[in-house]
Amino acid sequence: MLLDDIDRRIVAALQAEGRLPMVDLADRVGLSATPCQRRVKRLEEEGVIERYAALVSPPAMGLGLQALVQVTLDDHSEKVVAAFEAEVRARPEVVACYAVTGDMDFLLHILAPDLASFSDFALKALLRMPGVRGTRSSFIMQAVKNDLAWAPAARLPAPQPSPSRRR
Repeated sequence: MLLDDIDRRIVAALQAEGRLPMVDLADRVGLSATPCQRRVKRLEEEGVIERYAALVSPPAMGLGLQALVQVTLDDHSEKVVAAFEAEVRARPEVVACYAVTGDMDFLLHILAPDLASFSDFALKALLRMPGVRGTRSSFIMQAVKNDLAWAPAARLPAPQPSPSRRR
């Protein structure tokens, strides 16, 4: 789906403030409420807007430790990978899991209350998941940038070739 400038403004406004009333959203993007509502509905139906959620502070919820864990599997059969992915999906500590290229197979983002809880998860759950050969954990000390609510920038026009001068 191609997004026009108004669609992009709608997405950007909702990313910044997901609970924005439709009338206010319409004002911000330069539409009346009904056409704006239709566009939002279309963006939802076509999967551009996947869902609405609150961005919550992990420390405020008692989850003061964050880790990025590289996971390497020893078996890449469909059965083992599917079993590993199912176990990961079932673990509340795992807030994101990505299949990646490079030296590892998966990268997990883990939230835990403290190091003891993380250690318990790693030793008693993660290392016992199907196919796991090894892990490498890095603990997040500080979030330098954390823009989970991002919006697509307006497209810039393609540069036009400069006319050549003949002498």
